[in-house]
Amino acid sequence: MNFWEALLLGVVEGITEFLPVSSTGHLTIVEKLLGLRIDDAGVTAFTAVIQVGAIIASIVYFRADIVRLAGAWFRGLVNAGARQERDWKMAWLVIAGSIPIGIVGLLLSDLITGPLRSLWFVVGGLLVWSVVMVLAERLGRQDRSESDLTLVDALVVGVVQCLALVPGVSRSGATISAGLLRGLDRVSATRLAFFLAIPALTAAGVYEAVGSADDIATSVGWGPTAVATVVSFVVGFASIAWLLRIVAKFPITVFVGYRVVLAVVIAVLLLTGVVSAT
Repeated sequence: MNFWEALLLGVVEGITEFLPVSSTGHLTIVEKLLGLRIDDAGVTAFTAVIQVGAIIASIVYFRADIVRLAGAWFRGLVNAGARQERDWKMAWLVIAGSIPIGIVGLLLSDLITGPLRSLWFVVGGLLVWSVVMVLAERLGRQDRSESDLTLVDALVVGVVQCLALVPGVSRSGATISAGLLRGLDRVSATRLAFFLAIPALTAAGVYEAVGSADDIATSVGWGPTAVATVVSFVVGFASIAWLLRIVAKFPITVFVGYRVVLAVVIAVLLLTGVVSAT
């Protein structure tokens, strides 16, 4: 991979990581168009590692919230009075909601890095979850805020986040939809989606960086990987602010048309033999 390709993939990751359009799906498509082997272990690891750049952007963006929640959690470990704080409870909800994807990710790692890398799964994920997003907007009451979050909410959203391991579904699309169906308002559901993404994607990126270091060095190179990660951080930071403004004013269904068109275009390219599924 050359540095221009790394730059392009970093931009794609930064723009799509937090939008409900599937960053993994977009990276898979672009990697394929660039002639990369999307089923190669090094390319798969590269895709996971550069997500860390976007996640660092979310950590920086929500740093005040993270410091507040972390402080409340540590205080609660030694102070009974601190356990009555709302932030103590919220910190535990984020931890609990992050557990499902950690378990599923480890158990199904071979499936995630193997068969699920097919572009047909991207097509299916884009189409099927578009329907769920429409239903979430229509059926969700949106009469509960972040202060109303419960353990059941965190676990339900955390379990649904596991479906984002299928390319095309979208992590934010999955978690925001789940939050809406639990009655959360759109901004609260989106903030919860960000908080749950931070531990999940950080762990996945570090795991791949350590476990697949040799594959990345051989197939992609650490120089291009570093470039793509830095670019994803810069672009990702801007996309966070943009998404939060969008969801405050518009339903997440504004992204459905794009998802469907993209799925159709990929399906046509596959059926006509312009690109192969893997």
